[in-house]
Amino acid sequence: MRAVERAKHARRLDESLLDQVGPFARLTAAERRQILDRAVSSRFEQGAQIFEEGAVADRFYLPLDGYVRVVRQTKDGEQVIMLHIPSGQLIGIAQAFDRDTYPATAVAASECVALAWPVSFWNVLVEDYPGFAGAAMKTIGLRVKEFNERVVEMATLQVEQRIAHMVLRLVNQAGRKSADGIEIAMPVTRQDLSEMTGSTLHTVSRLLSAWEKKGWVKSGRRRIIVREPHQLVLLSEGRS
Repeated sequence: MRAVERAKHARRLDESLLDQVGPFARLTAAERRQILDRAVSSRFEQGAQIFEEGAVADRFYLPLDGYVRVVRQTKDGEQVIMLHIPSGQLIGIAQAFDRDTYPATAVAASECVALAWPVSFWNVLVEDYPGFAGAAMKTIGLRVKEFNERVVEMATLQVEQRIAHMVLRLVNQAGRKSADGIEIAMPVTRQDLSEMTGSTLHTVSRLLSAWEKKGWVKSGRRRIIVREPHQLVLLSEGRS
C-alpha cells in the first residue's frame, strides 16, 4: 500500500490542529504556527506503511486522526504487533531514544492523516519549546509503561486473562459507544489479537466465540464490540 498524499498543502495548516494535542497544547498560538510551518501533511490508506523497521529515521510523525499499528519482525520473519497508537501521539521519535533508525514498523490501522517533520527538528522542539519537552517525555513514559505491562502479562497471566486485558486496553484507546455496547473504533482481527497476546488464532477464536455466547462481546470481520466490560475486567483479574 502507499500513501494517498505526501505533499505539503498549498495553503497553510491551521494552528488550531494542535490546540488539544498533548505535546503542543501548552504552547502559544504563535509557537504552534512556527511548528506547523515546518510540517508536511500526508494521508495514508489503511494498511499503508508509514515507516519501516531498520530504515534511517529521517522524520517523525503526528497522526491527526485514525490509528497506527506498530509492529516488529522476529528473527524467524514473523510479525509481532507491539502497540496500537491513537491519533494525537507522536510516532517515529527514534531520536528521543538516541537511535538513528526506526526500531519498528508503523502501519496505518485505519485511514489516517499525519503531519511529519525532519528528524533534525526534534532537538529544536525539545530545546526551544519547554512546554513541548515535558509533555513529549510523559507520552514516551506512558508508552514504555504499556510495553512493560504487556511483557509482565505475557510472563505471568493465563492466555484468557491476556486476551481480556488486550481487549480492554483497545477499548480504553479506541472505544466508542454504540447501540450494542462499546465498539473498538479501529479494525482489529482475531489474528491481530493473537499476535498481540502471544496466543494462537485458534485460541482467540475459541475464546471470543465463548464470550459471544455469554453476551460479553460481539465480534465480526475486523470488528469487536464489548457488551459487558465488567465481566472482562473480572476475567482479566482472574476473578471470573
